[in-house]
Amino acid sequence: MSTDLSMVHLIAGASPVVQLVMLLLAIVSLISWTMIFHKWRTLRRAGDEAEGFERRFWSGGDLAALYRDVAKQGEDARGMADIFEAGFKEFARLRKQSATDPVAVMEGAQRSMRVALSREEDRLEHHLSFLATVGSTSPYVGLFGTVWGIMNAFRSLGNVHQATLAMVAPGIAEALIATAMGLFAAIPAVVAYNRYSNDVERLINRYDNFLEEFSTILHRQAHVSAGAARSHGATMA
Repeated sequence: MSTDLSMVHLIAGASPVVQLVMLLLAIVSLISWTMIFHKWRTLRRAGDEAEGFERRFWSGGDLAALYRDVAKQGEDARGMADIFEAGFKEFARLRKQSATDPVAVMEGAQRSMRVALSREEDRLEHHLSFLATVGSTSPYVGLFGTVWGIMNAFRSLGNVHQATLAMVAPGIAEALIATAMGLFAAIPAVVAYNRYSNDVERLINRYDNFLEEFSTILHRQAHVSAGAARSHGATMA
């Protein structure tokens, strides 16, 4: 008598607990792959936007005109554009209030840019923790299904007088499917998490370098404005 060991038959004949484990792993794997592709598009877009904004920023154009263009984008301005907008807006506001105090102007502008950088970092790291959780727990969930299935397979042998491989093979095979599904869910999640974590770190370093370079430009302008204001005050006196 032949035993049907096809994948569909084994899954259909598995115990309810093992089937529940398989269903959970299938759902988690589907969500994980959805997040993997979504994060790939997000990071690719962030890199392209950073490249385009840097090219425009260092082209030598008027920063005030660049700020107006970025401000028109509203919430669509992300990454470097968002950091630039936050810093330039606060710099212009504080310079009007404290034209002779470049330190206060620079501290306010840098705080605004740091807040924008932190907000961007949170956005880029979104969903990465889920991929890390899937990568670390899925093998154990699959192993639980395997142990449960093998336990049931050997328990059924207690009701027979003569055990054969054909009797225990289906139970063990269906149990091992749970382990395979756990690995199928975990491996892509781990690979994606490591890759995307590195990409996010590189982008954040790129943003941080831009923040420092832009701060240097604003620092020079703040001192020039403060010097001009003091000279104007001395002339008036």
